[in-house]
Amino acid sequence: MKHALRWALVLVLLAGALVVALWPRANPGPVPSISQAVAGAPSIDQLRSAAALQPCPATHGNAGATGSPLAGLALPCLGQPGTVDLAAALAGRPALLNLWGPMCQPCAQELPALAAYAAEPGAVTVLGVEVQQLPGAALEELAALNVHYPSVSDPDGRLRAALHAPPAIPLTYVVSADGKVTQVNPPEVMRSPEQVRAVVARYLGPGASE
Repeated sequence: MKHALRWALVLVLLAGALVVALWPRANPGPVPSISQAVAGAPSIDQLRSAAALQPCPATHGNAGATGSPLAGLALPCLGQPGTVDLAAALAGRPALLNLWGPMCQPCAQELPALAAYAAEPGAVTVLGVEVQQLPGAALEELAALNVHYPSVSDPDGRLRAALHAPPAIPLTYVVSADGKVTQVNPPEVMRSPEQVRAVVARYLGPGASE
């Protein structure tokens, strides 16, 4: 969460620099640039390098199940340039979609549990979805928590709209191999890999794996 606050401060500095630039003055002098206002802020490439996320899933199998709520959704990959066609990338494989944000304290408690589960042999694909439109802060949070599974961003809320997702996070959705998407309900904050494994077994059956 502290990373999100730092990025919020960057936005305030940007706004302040813009106000200074536009404010009329009797003696115009040098105006500090926006780049000067945020000097020292790491670039997205630097943040990606520090976070060292696993590559986003590539197209897998066919184009995805017809009628899936994920159909037609191409979201920006958080850890690298490019977008991910969710339906095509997850076609034929079970997965967990975890909606989270860097200003969400329960999310910070859940992310390490998901990472520990994702590292287990036979674990289903875990894909993080950052929904608070703070990709820089999200990358810093993932780096600080040593969480490296692949993640995407939902900057315009299209995935949340397609899933009819409630506003609270974290939220986890289970995607079956045939493309069915089911919200874990009631929502729960998973604090151990055992809890994650139990959720997978509940929705996909015992022994479900990649």
